Amino acid sequence: MADTLHPTPFLRFALLGDAAASGATGLLLAAGAGALASLLGLPEGLLRVAGLLLLPYAAFVAWAGTRDGVPRNAVRAVVAINLLWVLDSVLLLAFGPVSPNGLGVAFVLAQALVVAGFAAMQWTALRGGASTARAAA
Repeated sequence: MADTLHPTPFLRFALLGDAAASGATGLLLAAGAGALASLLGLPEGLLRVAGLLLLPYAAFVAWAGTRDGVPRNAVRAVVAINLLWVLDSVLLLAFGPVSPNGLGVAFVLAQALVVAGFAAMQWTALRGGASTARAAA
């Protein structure tokens, strides 16, 4: 049996907000990596790859956010990926082979905080704010 969620409006908001923010950030980073690299003091390749990684992620989260029934493990995966993104962002600044300028540090930290916020909202909704139903696998 697959554990399926019937998302509450709060979970939908958390998923679709994440999808919109991730998609917009992905497009910005993928298309504007050259200009952003000099502005942020971050490598162009890093920004472009991060942007390209965000696009399929955003599509997956949008898919999850628009389902009437979404596998609970899909939402858990979204939370885990978000937490990994936050951890990687912090580790990049602390130990990574990059030396962003002040604006670059602020950008990395700001996006990490937004992602952490989405993860917290999604986890909260997953733990108690979404009704569940058992569906046959």
